[in-house]
Amino acid sequence: MDTTYAIPQRGGEIAPIDPSATRKEDSAHAGKRRLLIVDDIRENRDILRRRFERHGFSVVEAGGGVEALDLLEREVFDLVLLDIMMPDIAGLDVLTRLRAKYPPGLLPVIMVTAKSQSEDVVEALNRGANDYITKPVDFSIALARVVTQLDRKHAEEKVHQMNEELSRANEGLEFRVAERTKDLIEANLQLRSEMEQREKTQATIAHLAHHDALTGLGNRLLFHKQISDAVAHKQQHGGNLAVLFIDLDRFKAINDTLGHGTGDAVLKHLATRMRNALRESDKIGRLGGDEFAILQFGNEQPKEAAALAARLIEIIGTPFSIDNQRLVIGASIGIAVAAGDYQDSTQLLRAADLAMYRAKADGRSRFRFFEPDFDREAQERRELELALRAAVDQDALEIHYQPLVNLRTSRISGFEALSRWDDPKRGFVAPNVFIPLAEEIGLIDIIGERVLKRACAEAATWPEHVTVAVNLSAAQFEGGQLVSVVKEALDASGLSPSRLELEITESIFLHGSEANVAVLGELGSLGVKISMDDFGTGYSSLSYLRSFAFDKIKIDKSFIRDLSTSQSSVAIVRAVCGLARSFGASTTAEGVETDDQLTQIRSEGCTEVQGYIFGKPLPANEIPALLERPLPAPK
Repeated sequence: MDTTYAIPQRGGEIAPIDPSATRKEDSAHAGKRRLLIVDDIRENRDILRRRFERHGFSVVEAGGGVEALDLLEREVFDLVLLDIMMPDIAGLDVLTRLRAKYPPGLLPVIMVTAKSQSEDVVEALNRGANDYITKPVDFSIALARVVTQLDRKHAEEKVHQMNEELSRANEGLEFRVAERTKDLIEANLQLRSEMEQREKTQATIAHLAHHDALTGLGNRLLFHKQISDAVAHKQQHGGNLAVLFIDLDRFKAINDTLGHGTGDAVLKHLATRMRNALRESDKIGRLGGDEFAILQFGNEQPKEAAALAARLIEIIGTPFSIDNQRLVIGASIGIAVAAGDYQDSTQLLRAADLAMYRAKADGRSRFRFFEPDFDREAQERRELELALRAAVDQDALEIHYQPLVNLRTSRISGFEALSRWDDPKRGFVAPNVFIPLAEEIGLIDIIGERVLKRACAEAATWPEHVTVAVNLSAAQFEGGQLVSVVKEALDASGLSPSRLELEITESIFLHGSEANVAVLGELGSLGVKISMDDFGTGYSSLSYLRSFAFDKIKIDKSFIRDLSTSQSSVAIVRAVCGLARSFGASTTAEGVETDDQLTQIRSEGCTEVQGYIFGKPLPANEIPALLERPLPAPK
């Protein structure tokens, strides 16, 4: 039996739907429910598609508004998830075109927005959106809202169908009127039941949207609102308030070693501890991960905030047990008091966050109050990050080479390749500044690969006895491509593997040590040499020598610097040289600058020396001339 719907068109006209289209839609409902996900970011679409497909949906993706409108002309969908911000046609404009053809009951549209401003949500609802969700998308909320809209659509379609059947029954057999009336009553009762269930679901969604599922505390969204309400109250009635930003120390190590289940139990336990330490007027929220925040009211700020922070550090630092595991956690706390330019929720939280990072930098398990200089320093760091990204994009980083001298032959035996960055605005930026930054923001892989390939190519032009050493970051071991990158650099340059030396620090053993040792083994099988750099500066250097047979041990310059004044440094250098010989490894003394240091390390049996006494790092074009002239004799 054909069913015809009436769909509002532009200008208020009513146009019938072709019955065949209705059959096509009914056929779609017989199988999986079809969703159209519209977002210009592929990663967002991929994540939503996979998760909805696991819940039995059939999903089609559109990368923009034009593609979405074209799909809706050709295919039938049960619901549309529509991103508000898109480059070709804005989501609100796509919604307007859809509502000119499809009413909300026939084609539900849920808007997805990365903004929390009320005007975006209100505008979407005014244009006919059925509902909305915010980015980053909480899938449980998204799923609940999609199911709610589909259930409502199904109920409305069922009621509509029953009304049509009742109308036809009135034209014919009277006995069917009573029968269809009964069906209609049942449908209306079902609709009422579904609407009641929808209200319960909406209440659950509202709670989930504002609370952390693990700890039961308010989440970031609710905490922002609580700060805004508190600031408004302060402006009207006076008083003072402070925001405390809390980050747990050593939590990641517990999560990594004991598992996420133990980590979750730790978070719940500490959340209860902190909540019990607060007054009824104070608010606490979990912002995500191991980050918490507290909103404290009081007339004696910042004194009250300092007292609370000290109490929380003590409470959090008290040892406890989870699954018979005795654990100790610390906390670094940043405090921002509402004053001056820091009066809204975003500014206060950011200020407290910056103060927390200063507390961590100052040694952890302490609190710090926000100072305006923190904001300036954060801006400078952001500008440095942007400048480094631009330098990498433009391949503007250079390589300088510092000579390594064999103490037996008194000849240059190799060079260490060192990254250099001469920024047009800042001038020379020290490697100990930009290398850690590159590791933090994910640029170290591309920098390391470029240095490796360029160093191999330039070393291939040097005499056969001269090697090149390249530093590897622990982050380069995580991508799984390091061995192939090294092999490609050797193949492309024609450099003999025996002339390439890869320097690592013990940081590669801190996480995924077994996998990283396996990678070192693969690199060694290529024929390259592996060196332990900065030896002696970590806590477990000796244990790492048992994990892998290193070809060389580089003695950290801090020990060389103190040779003339510290007998313990002399003993360490002597021990390392002896240890290396027992392992069949050579030794390089770093940072040698004086004749006395050179004499001392020579007497201790060190194999090689590196430092200003024989030369500073030089650009590649100065290497041939350096190799041709004799080394300066020590004074």
